[in-house]
Amino acid sequence: METTPLRDFLEIPYDQLEEMNLAAKQQRLDRVDPEKVRKERIKYLESEKRIKAVTVCFTDLEGRLHMLDYDKKFLLKSYDNLTFDGSSIRGFSQQSESDLRLGVDWPAFYWLPSDVFGPGKVLVFGEVFGRDGQPYEGDMRSRLKQYLAKLYQKSGMTCFAANEIEGFLFKGRDAERHFHETGKFEYCSTGGYYHSLPSDPLRKFIDWAAEAQRAMGFGNEKDHPEVAPSQFEMNFTYSEAVIASDQYQLYKLLCRQVAAKMDMTASFLPKPVVGINGSGAHTNISVGKGGKNLFYEKGGQEGVSKLAWEFIDRILASAPDICLVLNPSVNAYRRLDPHFEAPNQIKVSPIDRGAMIRIPLGTEKSARIEVRSVGPDTNIYQGLYTLFRTGFEGPSGEKDEAKRARTRFLPDNIFDAIRLFKQSKWSLDLFGENVHSKFAEIKLASAERCPKALGTMVKASEVQFHHEVTNQYLWNKF
Repeated sequence: METTPLRDFLEIPYDQLEEMNLAAKQQRLDRVDPEKVRKERIKYLESEKRIKAVTVCFTDLEGRLHMLDYDKKFLLKSYDNLTFDGSSIRGFSQQSESDLRLGVDWPAFYWLPSDVFGPGKVLVFGEVFGRDGQPYEGDMRSRLKQYLAKLYQKSGMTCFAANEIEGFLFKGRDAERHFHETGKFEYCSTGGYYHSLPSDPLRKFIDWAAEAQRAMGFGNEKDHPEVAPSQFEMNFTYSEAVIASDQYQLYKLLCRQVAAKMDMTASFLPKPVVGINGSGAHTNISVGKGGKNLFYEKGGQEGVSKLAWEFIDRILASAPDICLVLNPSVNAYRRLDPHFEAPNQIKVSPIDRGAMIRIPLGTEKSARIEVRSVGPDTNIYQGLYTLFRTGFEGPSGEKDEAKRARTRFLPDNIFDAIRLFKQSKWSLDLFGENVHSKFAEIKLASAERCPKALGTMVKASEVQFHHEVTNQYLWNKF
């Protein structure tokens, strides 16, 4: 006897998903009126009966992605009056001022692969607002979006970014959360750089995750195993900086979800294993206007323009002050190790991979700068906000060539990075007193739970209290 399926939830083939997500992305790139997009999305949600829920996500001050699933019918009635308890989010509001509002950024809308996220769901990014209805100062996505919008309105410039995000694939689910029990991570592959057999677990993971990213409109370029055992990297094309940041968050979410379905763990700890290469998130930056790459100059030094060199100079001048933003965890300072191509030197170079900033070979289309010191656990919205504002507005470097020629290094531990951040007038100007102090406070709280001297063994505490390891039960004990 045949039975009728009880549920008919939306499942979209991958090729169709890619078309839909690329079209939505193009609307953002074309700066289509958000009100027009809002009406389109609401009409779609009303007419598509197979959607059961809408996932609205936002990022906290430390860079963790938070997700709330709203029943579709409820969201359509209440999208302009969504609230949540901000005091439950580290770095957000205090208990006495806990209620925050959650707006819907309708253009930042994604159709999801049902084999990864489940059928019948779509995802949209949210914007956090205070009780007064103003964008919440701790929401770095809103800060980045506002800053770039003002820059575009003032000068017509668009800021672009592309991140090369490395990670590790370890055996077992929740390997980071169980690290204190085992004291080690177990590789799923030892194939090495560019080499992994088609049937290898790492290759299968990369293939599945890359397919999902392609379907979500990332514009994939290449993917491959990295230098260290069980390490991976999947590259996608550059985009406008807010879109690139959203994709950064979705990349990590997708990788974790796919890994979990394979009974494994995708880890974005900067240095989970001592003695092998760590993971970075090399951040490629360029600026355009009217279809022209403003960082390119034919015949310019290393092929980039005067604007690009001024941009580089300001970032290097403030490198110690902003290091905590780009490397926000205890574990991140293990990666800044010169024995493993670590970008810990405060300098720029076209070839030296130990330099904080590299200038890759480029054409008129691809000329850019690459900030190599960014860790994969950074709050990417905060990171790009910091890099663009510093590049355009930060203090200039030393004029004395003799002093500039000296090799300077980034801090090699988080305590020094916190001290430099707290003392920095530029960091205070960047974030304002409230966010500046909150960020330093939560970073210090994590650091003080870990040994000051890193040593040669990864300590359980630096994994357990890493801000991307979801362990609310443990955190609430402190």
